[in-house]
Amino acid sequence: MFFQRKSVRSVLVAKTVALSLFASPLIAGACTRVVYQGANNDVITARSMDWKVDVATNLWVFPKGMERNGEAGENSIKWTSKYGSVIASGYDIATTDGMNEEGLSASVLWLVESDYPEFNKDKPGLTIAAWAQFVLDNYATVEEAVTALKDEPFTIVTDKVPGESRLATLHLSISDASGDSAIIEYIDGKQVIHHSREYQVMTNSPTFDQQLALNSYWQQIGGTVMLPGTNRAADRFARASFYINAIPKQENTDIALASVFGVIRNVSVPFGITTPDQPNISSTRWRTVADQKRKLYFFESALTPNTFWVDLKGLDFSAETGKVKKLDLGENQTNIFSGKVNEEFKDSKPFQFLGLEEAK
Repeated sequence: MFFQRKSVRSVLVAKTVALSLFASPLIAGACTRVVYQGANNDVITARSMDWKVDVATNLWVFPKGMERNGEAGENSIKWTSKYGSVIASGYDIATTDGMNEEGLSASVLWLVESDYPEFNKDKPGLTIAAWAQFVLDNYATVEEAVTALKDEPFTIVTDKVPGESRLATLHLSISDASGDSAIIEYIDGKQVIHHSREYQVMTNSPTFDQQLALNSYWQQIGGTVMLPGTNRAADRFARASFYINAIPKQENTDIALASVFGVIRNVSVPFGITTPDQPNISSTRWRTVADQKRKLYFFESALTPNTFWVDLKGLDFSAETGKVKKLDLGENQTNIFSGKVNEEFKDSKPFQFLGLEEAK
């Protein structure tokens, strides 16, 4: 796979993109996401969360039957959750990552090139803070989600990052228990959907089509010969793409999980490292690994010694008796947990998604 011949044009395109990236002061981003397709139809999705300050993340259990709205004012999209989910929040105002009871995984990552359509209220609005949650609540598979999202049932509405003056600019990745995958971006005000099982890796800048072009350049070299080693998004993409396909397809799922953890750790940024002239490169705060066949959701903080997990099969997601629950991870996610933590969750009121001022 890594030594197959490419056209001269594709290599030239990749080299051109690479040169433009090295010339740009804003090419770097935060976070990496990979999808492992293993033996016995095992599918495991992992992501890292890289950010310059504490994201104030907690884990939440959301049952089905929750009444939601897009937090975009009077013309907000409204829905009732069809599926229960376990999610990792950001500042307890947004869903950054998670998996639903059907094994659909969703993650939002930074993409500075994002440009969302104008919210002219011709169609209902959806706060970007609830974008991933909307998908987890409503769809069981990537195919189902892509089919629905192609019709653009809402307009994404963004707002400033808490404590900052810049707008939240994100793209969304989804994968399901079959190994299908999709990347959804908004470029020049238009929705762009990349849908294929082959789209196993996503980082940040540049846009996904250019990430693919860059990766084709590194595939000419082959990962056993040389791989780029910096913490730039494009370099992390190349390393993740090679390693997620190079690790053995283990019959033993526990060993496969260990391999996937190794890949996402390999593309993490050591805690304490920042790049002053490229402020989007930041320390990895935490990592998640979703075993979509066994319905296990693993969490690992950079500042604690243990990895722990939630068994979705042991949760009550029913609309009749299921409850919203929260696992308080503490400042900088330093509360220590070990093993299965289903019983550590506490009943809680759901957080409110960050939306437009007029919606509050």
